[in-house]
Amino acid sequence: MSKTQQSTIDKKPRAAANNKTEGLSDFEKEALKARVAEIKKDASRKKSGKQDGEQDVMAKLAEMKDPAMGKRLHELIKANAPNLSPKTWYGMPAYANADGKVVIFFRPAERFKERYLTFGFNQEANLDEGKLWPIAYAITGLTQKEEDQIAALVRSAVS
Repeated sequence: MSKTQQSTIDKKPRAAANNKTEGLSDFEKEALKARVAEIKKDASRKKSGKQDGEQDVMAKLAEMKDPAMGKRLHELIKANAPNLSPKTWYGMPAYANADGKVVIFFRPAERFKERYLTFGFNQEANLDEGKLWPIAYAITGLTQKEEDQIAALVRSAVS
């Protein structure tokens, strides 16, 4: 095989890969737009001294397919981490520390056409245990057992 033939073969896969790139999905575009709006709101709140986005979170919970589950998670988080402030983060309910960094969030199932709500923690959460620990959980329903587990995780995350 000549050097020219090899060069042509090497370039084909890269060109094909580049043609497959379609950009961001509609969900990703929506999330980015929501994030830009949130950053502007956060800056405005910071100027006014108000950090709480309770109304924004409640509006997002009302949009959920199962708003009762979202509201119950909100209650559990507020009760077990009163020092966190509710806010939206990429259009999802989230809870931030005093520095404004998101510690806890949840992503409604319908957000990305998933079969479960995702309840997760960012790196500011104090959940480090050993060299491996979970940072996200799938939730399809809440019984007292799950509520107790969530409450313990939330308390640990802010300890």
